[in-house]
Amino acid sequence: MKTLKENSELYIRPRPTESVSIEIPVDTLASLKKVAAKRDMSDQALIKFYVGQGLRQDLARLFGDRILETTAEVLAKHLESEEEVTAILQEIRVAASD
Repeated sequence: MKTLKENSELYIRPRPTESVSIEIPVDTLASLKKVAAKRDMSDQALIKFYVGQGLRQDLARLFGDRILETTAEVLAKHLESEEEVTAILQEIRVAASD
């Protein structure tokens, strides 16, 4: 019988790429190289990691904002009081931040 480790294979799906040239301050690049070396990865891989991480966070935030906007529109259709809609949305924001 195969173990879980034997059945687990990582398939990386290649995606189209495009080269981008950016200027990074010398001290920032030195710090990136230091961190990359500690993580046993290239500075280019670390930059890609940071960009991907930040992008996912921003996309999640944008998605959350879109959900709240849609929620506000739906609530406004069903509730007459704008104050009540605002209170419900505020309650959702507070509950989501806990």
